[in-house]
Amino acid sequence: MSLSSVSASASSSSHPLSSYGWDGGWDAEFAPYTEQGLLPGRVVRVDRGQCDVVTTDGLVRADTAFVTPHDPLRVICTGDWAAVDRDGDPRFVRTYLPRRTAFVRSTSSSRSEGQILAANVDHAIIAVSLAVELDLGRIERFLALAWESGAQPLVVLTKADLVPDVTGLSYLVQDVETTAPGVQVLPVSSASGEGLDVLTAVLSGGTSVLLGASGAGKSTLANALLGEDVMDVQATRDVDGKGRHTTTTRNLLALPGGGVLIDTPGLRGVGLWDAESGVGQVFSEIEELAEKCRFHDCAHESEPGCAVLAAIDDGSLPERRLESYRKLLRENQRIVAKTDARLRAEILRDWKQKGAEGRAAMQAKRGRVR
Repeated sequence: MSLSSVSASASSSSHPLSSYGWDGGWDAEFAPYTEQGLLPGRVVRVDRGQCDVVTTDGLVRADTAFVTPHDPLRVICTGDWAAVDRDGDPRFVRTYLPRRTAFVRSTSSSRSEGQILAANVDHAIIAVSLAVELDLGRIERFLALAWESGAQPLVVLTKADLVPDVTGLSYLVQDVETTAPGVQVLPVSSASGEGLDVLTAVLSGGTSVLLGASGAGKSTLANALLGEDVMDVQATRDVDGKGRHTTTTRNLLALPGGGVLIDTPGLRGVGLWDAESGVGQVFSEIEELAEKCRFHDCAHESEPGCAVLAAIDDGSLPERRLESYRKLLRENQRIVAKTDARLRAEILRDWKQKGAEGRAAMQAKRGRVR
């Protein structure tokens, strides 16, 4: 197939890359590279300076030397649409198209760098195992990163067959729904097939990334969605529900029912990375209440007329939610401050101002006492 015919048929379902998410928008973005004689393709795996790219010529192995910047957020990653040499040994990825969405977390390094996990994702599937006690705080972290990425989150409660009591399962679903406002929560069992038809229908309309801790059943779920044992599966420890990293790289796979799935290694750390709007989305009910507070800068601690504290007092807002909200906002602020000197200076000025106000208030109080 010639490059001109590839371009002409880009918006058609018969395009060789349509099953991997290619559409008319990507075709328009790629037009300048078509003129340069480069080949379009989607990155399905990245490993040690090289990547596997599915192209109109099939799967090719390409070197990423030309797209290895110092900024870790700009390195090529699974899900990127790449411009690849048509031939050569080795072939090279010359560039990649601007990302529509990007799922980024903070690394555990002292430099607090961001790490991009997947690009051009429409759905972020957060896999949570029902074999262990629910960690609502961890779910909130995943949700904040998912909303910030631009993808639509979906919480999948795996191993639902381990909770045979229908009433008990419904309570678990309600707990997560309270933690994830505006997000679909779907109990699924890869063993019994429960919920798989609904999940397959949701994922058929785009690219999805599968996220979760080790032992959450991601690889088993991926195999169920793919209809074959593509991903290796290892046993989970009964004592704590944890598992070893079955998946060691991020892999992009076309689903038989339509759509594309990116499977990822289990994530031990889920650090926020400049995710203030994502945190706000997760705790939307708190931000809506905050708009009703008497003071626009209310800290929801002891201020009169605080709508947030009133909601806690009347039981409509769990205190755990407010504590988690504060914790994630503080964490996100620290991460951003480490990478933004201007914001760091603003925070320092704010601290100094509040300190001065506190000292002035104390002096005034002492004066009144005398």
